[in-house]
Amino acid sequence: MAGFRSLAYQVRDARNDRALRRHSLRRCLERFAPYGHRATWWHLCDRHGIAPEDRGADPLRLVAALEELEEARAVWLEYERQFAARRRREKHDGLRRPDWAWGGTGDAVVRCADPGVRPDGALGEVLRRLVRALESEPGTACPVCGERELRWPAPGAGRGRWAATAGAWAWDGPLCGGCGIVVPRPALADALTHTPSAGAA
Repeated sequence: MAGFRSLAYQVRDARNDRALRRHSLRRCLERFAPYGHRATWWHLCDRHGIAPEDRGADPLRLVAALEELEEARAVWLEYERQFAARRRREKHDGLRRPDWAWGGTGDAVVRCADPGVRPDGALGEVLRRLVRALESEPGTACPVCGERELRWPAPGAGRGRWAATAGAWAWDGPLCGGCGIVVPRPALADALTHTPSAGAA
């Protein structure tokens, strides 16, 4: 299975036809898609003037979209590297971290509940804002746009990792009413990280 860098090379390779270059960019999202696959694809298409279904997209636009994705990936990989180093030091010192402390991959770390509603700006800048929030004291607003209107889904609503149940993935918090991301719990103060109970109004 090709890795991100191999796929990125295929996007840039002028010997490949346009359909293959576009397909390779889509496959890059299987390795790194910070908003989730569909939302990240729509974001890149909107920002770089690519029709989502156009198999003959302008190669220059495809490469520009790839460069934005690569920048964001570099931001996240650096955060993961620093996170791993910090955890090693903490474990050595006998310190425990909350169960939801990040330790996964760059897939859907700033997931958008609705692929059509996404943060403004380049992916790299959005991830820099998230990283700053994760490295700071937990807050009471969206780490990406600053919006304070954060809504949990109705109990039992949703599906997959975002289902509002006891088994919901510990990274996913409430939905931001501004930019549409599912706010990561580690970026929020304790009072905001608990799913409302089924009996809540």
